[in-house]
Amino acid sequence: MRAFFTLAAVSANRQRTLRAIVVGHLALLVILFLGILWKPSTLGLVLFGEAVLVAGIIEGALLIGWRLTQMPKSQALEFLLVSAARPPMVLVAEALVGMTLLGLTTLAGLPIFVAMASQGMIYVEDVPVFLAMPFVFGAATGLGLTTWAYEPILIRRWGEKLAILGVLVYLIVGVLAGEQLGVWLSGLPKGMRVEVLRMLRWLHDYNPFGAMQSAMGHSIRAMEQILWTLSIGVALTIGMLIRCALRLHGHFHDEHYRRICNEDDAHREPIGAEPLTWWAVKRVSGYAGQINVWLAGGFGILYAAYIIAGADWPPWLGRTVFEIFDRLGGLPMLATALTLLATVPAAFQYGLWDSNVHDRCRRLELLLLTELDGAAYWQAATAAVWRRSRGYFVLAVLLWLAAAYAERITWVQALAGLSAGVILWGFYFSLGFRAFARGKQANQLGVALTLLLPLVTAMLAYTDWRPLAMLLPPGSVYFGSTETPSLYWLLGPGSVGVVTLLLARRSLLHGEADLRKWYNQNHGLKATA
Repeated sequence: MRAFFTLAAVSANRQRTLRAIVVGHLALLVILFLGILWKPSTLGLVLFGEAVLVAGIIEGALLIGWRLTQMPKSQALEFLLVSAARPPMVLVAEALVGMTLLGLTTLAGLPIFVAMASQGMIYVEDVPVFLAMPFVFGAATGLGLTTWAYEPILIRRWGEKLAILGVLVYLIVGVLAGEQLGVWLSGLPKGMRVEVLRMLRWLHDYNPFGAMQSAMGHSIRAMEQILWTLSIGVALTIGMLIRCALRLHGHFHDEHYRRICNEDDAHREPIGAEPLTWWAVKRVSGYAGQINVWLAGGFGILYAAYIIAGADWPPWLGRTVFEIFDRLGGLPMLATALTLLATVPAAFQYGLWDSNVHDRCRRLELLLLTELDGAAYWQAATAAVWRRSRGYFVLAVLLWLAAAYAERITWVQALAGLSAGVILWGFYFSLGFRAFARGKQANQLGVALTLLLPLVTAMLAYTDWRPLAMLLPPGSVYFGSTETPSLYWLLGPGSVGVVTLLLARRSLLHGEADLRKWYNQNHGLKATA
């Protein structure tokens, strides 16, 4: 166990990653802290607590999930698996290292929480909640992603079907039925109706977001909900840790030695004249993220139908969830959020990245011997990223069209928001590809672009700095579709578009040279991954 912690402590890459995530974590807390001071009516404790929880979940995915899911892809692990160190203990040791890094990141925010308690902004008993909830469910998220990646293909296929079924149940019960759920269940026997309502209420209360909301609202049952929710999170974390520890060896063999054959009659696209593009798209298709698209798409379509129906929306269907989103910004806000989700693959550059320097050097050793130029790498990255992000972007376009059709916004505003969204996607992709060509991991850049920058934009939008928020890329998308486009607004997407074109031109002309330069600097060097 000591060797794993020592390796993590001396690893230059993991040190950089930890420092970047800690800085991002502190920046998020400072922004939220200042937001509560400036606009306490807009940014309350409930939103603050949920933002901290979301940050912990993302950090757990990066510090635990990313490391553990990428580890079996390296064949160097085989030497460790045949040593005296047993495969389950290798996984447990790596997971404990990741959980330790997550714990250090979470504890970095303790001074801010103490300062908030000393100023009377929160209670002293709220501080352990802000530390425990993000840590526990960040660890559960990281190990959950690992467990999902380690499962055999057959289990993943059935698990995806069950998850989609759960999304449909949520859309029916939580959105369509909503506050009218009692009317929907009125036909059931009284005893069964009470049990169903009790079960749904339990699911609503005993989840991390429901428990955090009760804790920040200082409900009478808040402590009970927190303890039960934390207990469930800890149990899930331990169970998934055991499961992925037992699956490490089998998953490694599946990854490298499983016989690859086409057991179904599904048509496969030919490789064609762009083999790198075909390979990059194939690489990102293994974990397509369809569940998230189903969730976002299902709710988005129902919300668009509610807006278009207006007063004709049936009274036996729920309205509360939609009214909440109306107050938060309506269809333009949801379309902006979907556009930002579409930029996540663009900023993180899914498709061409390798998990470590050694694997990247081995791949480039083959690719750089070919006649591929910067345009070929650009095309491959574009195809892979678009495969992962197209669902969200299509949904965003549908929402803008629905808002314009329902006369919530004008057609000009819908076109302005769509244009700014295209520029935003291109800008994030250009930055991500530039980082890829220069050999810099896109994790820190992706977090800054897809999480911190939108948060800063949202905070500025509720202050006297609102005109500045309109110029930032996320703000230009939202304000372009909610306000009459002006020359001042055009300055934001216009300048970002110019920068995007310059970055794209630089990448197309010098992308291959940058890759060769990075390869020459790193090939043959001893690096601690």
